[in-house]
Amino acid sequence: MCDMIDSQSAEKIGRMKKLRRTLSESFGRIALKKEDSNFDEICVTKMSTQNCQGMDSVIKPLDTIPEDKKVRVQRTQSSFDPFEKPANQVKRVHSENNACINFKTSSAGKESPKVRRHSSPSSPTSPKFGKADSYEKLEKLGEGSYATVYKGKSKVNGKLVALKVIRLQEEEGTPFTAIREASLLKGLKHANIVLLHDIIHTKETLTLVFEYVHTDLCQYMDKHPGGLHPENVKLFLFQLLRGLSYIHQRYILHRDLKPQNLLISDTGELKLADFGLARAKSVPSHTYSNEVVTLWYRPPDVLLGSTEYSTCLDMWGVGCIFVEMIQGVAAFPGMKDIQDQLERIFLVFGTPNEDTWPGVHSLPHFKPERFTQYSPKNLRQAWNKLSYVNHAEDLASKLLQCFPKNRLSAQAALSHEYFSDLPPRLWELTDMSSIFTVPNVKLQTEAGESMRVFGKNNSYGKGVSNSKH
Repeated sequence: MCDMIDSQSAEKIGRMKKLRRTLSESFGRIALKKEDSNFDEICVTKMSTQNCQGMDSVIKPLDTIPEDKKVRVQRTQSSFDPFEKPANQVKRVHSENNACINFKTSSAGKESPKVRRHSSPSSPTSPKFGKADSYEKLEKLGEGSYATVYKGKSKVNGKLVALKVIRLQEEEGTPFTAIREASLLKGLKHANIVLLHDIIHTKETLTLVFEYVHTDLCQYMDKHPGGLHPENVKLFLFQLLRGLSYIHQRYILHRDLKPQNLLISDTGELKLADFGLARAKSVPSHTYSNEVVTLWYRPPDVLLGSTEYSTCLDMWGVGCIFVEMIQGVAAFPGMKDIQDQLERIFLVFGTPNEDTWPGVHSLPHFKPERFTQYSPKNLRQAWNKLSYVNHAEDLASKLLQCFPKNRLSAQAALSHEYFSDLPPRLWELTDMSSIFTVPNVKLQTEAGESMRVFGKNNSYGKGVSNSKH
């Protein structure tokens, strides 16, 4: 009798163990399926919260902005490579990022699958997106130290794309700025921000697939020297402010505004690009780098060593670009160093003191004896073409304020009288709607040329040096 009971108990225990194994395997398959469907979101979230120092998972709308104490990205007046290796950071990023990107690596040892980023509702179900062989390279647009940009074509839908191919090295891993750019752009959907279609990861490269845009503002101005058509300046500036207002409301700074990073489509759409230096605001630690923004577009507070800045950093760049579009030359084309750059700024706005700029004496690089004492001028004395356009000088003066807290915000600038003759519907557009969907809004022909006359070397943040800026 005891033997029978023992036998039944053993059989029952065996069935329970088998059932447990079956349930465990079933739950495991369900979990893997869920992880697979959410892989893209998991990957970018992990990159943004673990790999990028300063890319905090909780973003708060604070006035001052911190900076990573370790990562210092160098900028110069004539060239900048956004894929320059950040000191002491790349190896760490490599190991943690690979853990994310190889999340679905098969046990058979195959190459890690591609990380998908889709731009249309139907594409997530398509097996063709996210694969390197889904895109045909047509021509090289430019090359930097860590990335090469190609004009390409999607084999899935036939659309033109820009392929930013980032070379990976086993020792260094994925460049820090590439992770930052992909992480931020993934969540930004706006007509005036370049669209990231897809992300492709292989053992040798990381490829960011962008919408193809024909040229950039720098090339456009080169094609039309002497200043742009006043109406075109207004439409370009409106779009720039519209894109900036969108990211600033999401507590993101671009930190590298310059004409090369403003793409222009063949219809005249302006799109913010190159978010490799962009940052999300978070808990203040007052440690943001002062080595941001190409020298010509760098505000005086940053030039003087300030590391406590907010959206006002980008607004100085907007003012410089505004003046350059109207005047036809850069507002402050420093030719030597930071000292020379500051002298050019003070020549127009006057050498600052505690009355005109509270707290200027506490900035690390401000030594009054080092600077010539200048008196402020009217902006039209420095840039005469501002006087040709109604309200242009007033708007420029409110953007180009040496004291950062006095600079106009992007949202406030959109309401300035300078734009008062534009159709009211422009202020009612949804984020993804182009301003050119509004009747009678179109670019004027510049100097008898068609809008389709463009150069080909769009930047997309590829880090190619430029002798002018």
